[in-house]
Amino acid sequence: QVQLVESGGGLVQPGGSLRLSCAASGSIPSINVIAWYRQAPGKQRELVARTPSSGSTNFADSVKGRFTISRANAKNTVYLKMNSLKPEDTAVYYCNLKGATGNYWGKGTQVTVSS
Repeated sequence: QVQLVESGGGLVQPGGSLRLSCAASGSIPSINVIAWYRQAPGKQRELVARTPSSGSTNFADSVKGRFTISRANAKNTVYLKMNSLKPEDTAVYYCNLKGATGNYWGKGTQVTVSS
């Protein structure tokens, strides 16, 4: 089993920045894809960014150039750095890990962008 715990959400003004963290623990498959998803009220959950263990990264068009995703493998932690935040980035952000042993989700962290 894999446990994922997100942190770092909060209230930020438009144009501000936040860094989300996803700490993984348990039996983490060595080959995996870790991703951040988000879900706004009344909307479907959508992929924000993903990083396979191979080291590449992918981003949704809506966040390209503003968000970065990175791994600290020694800490089993993945970060989502969000810059130039917009009100439409408001959502619950979820960490997801896919690997040979399954598909795992964290409980999410709320990000609210508002003045």
